[in-house]
Amino acid sequence: MSMAGRPITAPAAAVRAGAVYAIAMPAPEPATPVGQPMALTILYEDADLLVLDKPAGLVVHPAPGNLDGTLVNALIAHCGDSLTGIGAERRPGIVHRLDKDTSGVMVVAKTEMTHVALSAAFAARDIDRAYMAVCWGVPRAREGEIDGAIGRDPRDRKRMAVVTRGGKAALTRYRVEESFAASASLLTCRLATGRTHQIRVHLAAQGHPLIGDPVYLRRIPAMAARFDPALRRALLDFPRQALHAHRLGFRHPRSGAALSFETPLPADLADMLDLLRGGEF
Repeated sequence: MSMAGRPITAPAAAVRAGAVYAIAMPAPEPATPVGQPMALTILYEDADLLVLDKPAGLVVHPAPGNLDGTLVNALIAHCGDSLTGIGAERRPGIVHRLDKDTSGVMVVAKTEMTHVALSAAFAARDIDRAYMAVCWGVPRAREGEIDGAIGRDPRDRKRMAVVTRGGKAALTRYRVEESFAASASLLTCRLATGRTHQIRVHLAAQGHPLIGDPVYLRRIPAMAARFDPALRRALLDFPRQALHAHRLGFRHPRSGAALSFETPLPADLADMLDLLRGGEF
């Protein structure tokens, strides 16, 4: 017997002469994502592109472990078959991405011309991107740059890290907007490059990991002890990295018009800041 043209084998000790074996064939997976209607917060849409506010918890495109229920599935349901073939097969229309648990503004291409033009703008860094982040501690300089090449962490290939060899150049500009008991701060971060987990990696490398980061926050920060127990527990239990793509600006590929979109902090981050502002230190 064979499956997908490959012979099926079993350990010799498990096979008995005269035995009958049944094979359960898994349901075939679609070669391309299928549409799945879901609510989207659309900020702008025309024939060429769509701008939306992605909620935390939504995966952008299908991948092992998340084959459906993604933003791409929702976009196909919203745009119809016209989105098929725009860019990569598994991520039609996707020009850039946000991590599953990062919220905020994204732009999606609805035509091949738009996809090519926006991809080139991102590659040329001709995009205005600003993020709001809540991190542990307060950077020494209230405003500055973090410049460090990013590559795979040699000790843990599932993580990224600032590396001295083999990485890609990465530059993050930041400004401290508010600080809380010298133990946490609200930052505006602007990307000059767009590396995987860039803000999360750069801030963690500076000793200021994002509150709630499941990957780059490896231990309870010492400064957490400065907060009262209830606030400390709320911060340590925050269920995602405290990162929101606040602003996205670019030129429309067809008209050349300058477009800029901003979204407020989602409720979970706004509630965290309310707790920090009203906390007992």
